[in-house]
Formats: sequence, C-alpha cells, structure tokens
Amino acid sequence: MRIVIAGGHGQIALRLERLLAARGDEAAGIIRRAEQADELRQLGAEPIVLDMESASVEEVAERLEGADAAVFAAGAGPGSGAGRKETVDKAAAVLFADAAVRAGVRRFVVVSSMGADPAHEGDEIFDVYLRAKGEADAYVRGLDALDWTILRPGQLTNDAGTGLVRLEAHTGRGPVPRDDVAAVLAELVDTPATAGLTLELISGPAPVSVAVKSVAGN
Repeated sequence: MRIVIAGGHGQIALRLERLLAARGDEAAGIIRRAEQADELRQLGAEPIVLDMESASVEEVAERLEGADAAVFAAGAGPGSGAGRKETVDKAAAVLFADAAVRAGVRRFVVVSSMGADPAHEGDEIFDVYLRAKGEADAYVRGLDALDWTILRPGQLTNDAGTGLVRLEAHTGRGPVPRDDVAAVLAELVDTPATAGLTLELISGPAPVSVAVKSVAGN
C-alpha cells in the first residue's frame, strides 16, 4: 500500500512511517520544512514538502494521487496559539479530506483527540483545540466519498509501547504511549472494516491486532 501522512514529521507520524516502511508499505510524509526530509528518508519514508496552511486543495490532491490511504496526523502543537488550532487542527484537516476526495483516496484515518467536540465550551487554548478537532471530525464524518476512521487517543506519553491497548467507542480517560498509537494506526489503515467508526484509545489488556479486529467485527 501507499499511505500519505499529513504532519509527517510529528511524533506519532514518524513512528507510523517507520512501522509502515518496515512492513513493506510505501509511506510518504507531508512536511513543512525541507530540512526535515532526511529524517523521513532514514525511516524509509518519502518526504513531500508542502505547507498545509497555505496549499490549495489541488496541490494537496496532486500529492495524494495514487495513494491507497491517507492519514491526518498533523497538529499545531502544544506551544501554538488559538489561531493555529484553527488553521492546522481544523482547516488543514478539512483541506486534506477534500483533497483525498478529489484524488479518489477513499481510506482516510484521522488522529483526533479524546474530548474533541464541536460544541465544546470555553476560551482557553485547549478548549479552542478540542473545538477545532471536533469540528474537523464532524466535517470528515459528513463526506460520503471517504471510508473514514477517527482515532481519539488519551493522554499521549513517550513511554515505550507495550502493544497492549483498549480500543472502543468509549474507553474513559487514560494514558497511551505514542508507540502504541502508531501501531494502532498502522492496523487501522489496513482494516477498512473499521470505516465509519470513531474510536477512543488508551493502554489496556488487548494486543493491538486483536483490539482492531474486535472493533472491526472480527
């Protein structure tokens, strides 16, 4: 499979690219800065330099041509202001979804956030973030041309992955290593039977492959 990942230099995306390349898939990461390209190449991924905050739908669709799946893993980051929550966490996600439709890429996986809700109230930066992610998720859900899956991890950690997770519509809050988030994403991309599901993810008792098969109805 060829999988194109928006936010290709993010912490989860780098882990995902390594996993995809290791299993023989063709991973391509969209990055903002050319100096990040070598790091992706070292993981076995193809770097695509493109600024999602200024690109057109046509430009993004061109990079998605021929892909079997698209993963939105971009984020403005914890140090960013409210404006970039709107331009990255929301607008870039909408742009990437529209571009996938235009390029004919049906399989579409979103890295969202637990608590994302377009009706979330509050004026703090994290409130704006949860609202932006919720609005982006709602937009993706409305696109019939996509076989979408939305993944909402709990508190992200840099602990070593255990390969053991809890993946359900509602898990309750809890931590999850970024390693395990990437492992779940790799399985979801390859499991189209999870299309139409919004899933929460925390550490838990089930091996990743078992957890994904379970929510897919297998």
